[in-house]
Amino acid sequence: MRAIIVEDEVLARQELAFLIGANSAIRIAAEFEDGLDALKYLQTEEVDVIFLDINIPSIDGVLLAQNISRFSVKPYIVFITAYKEHAAEAFEIEAFDYILKPYSETRIKAMLHKLEGAFAARGHQGEEEHVKLSDKVNLWKNEKIIVVDADEIYYASAQEKTTSVITKGEVYSMALSISEFHSRLPQDRFFRCHRSYVVNLSKIKEIIPWFNNTYLLRLRDLDFEVPVSRSKVKEFRQIMRI
Repeated sequence: MRAIIVEDEVLARQELAFLIGANSAIRIAAEFEDGLDALKYLQTEEVDVIFLDINIPSIDGVLLAQNISRFSVKPYIVFITAYKEHAAEAFEIEAFDYILKPYSETRIKAMLHKLEGAFAARGHQGEEEHVKLSDKVNLWKNEKIIVVDADEIYYASAQEKTTSVITKGEVYSMALSISEFHSRLPQDRFFRCHRSYVVNLSKIKEIIPWFNNTYLLRLRDLDFEVPVSRSKVKEFRQIMRI
């Protein structure tokens, strides 16, 4: 299991990391003092569990957890705090567990044992659920992660070090190369038609012959044409049977 710790108190963070390492096989992939930094990390990285303090800078733990709850595949959230009164908020957003500071090693051990058991059980869920989740894509807009169906995406275009993702009514910006973003999409529906473009094949309305035996793709609902580069023409013709 991969985990992150989001805790602004250095000693508390170090102690928790030590207890996790000493009592489980969970690997700490990253540590953060700030909620916004953690959210940005989760935009491009997947983890299985988040150990989350409630009182942290920028975005408090409850607000961060609410954003995480919209992910297509949700990591387990274990809240850590010195204040019992936050327990009700924590369980309203279906936190896996709630640990009070100062830490009790016995309590931490029990939580980690339960967590590893839950993760093992999740790993045996059916293929049908896996396929359903694979059609969800996490997109980034206004410091929020928006979960959309892959089929809502019309095309994506490379913009220097980011990728713009276009749906019928929204434009999202992803801090990923277009190759990285394409790898997260269902490969049977999304085609890398150009070094700077990925297109949803199901959204093509017209295929317009262009110069040098290439094509422009006119999409349904959008006033935009996506190019097919010369290097991709043969593969495109095979896919579209033209």
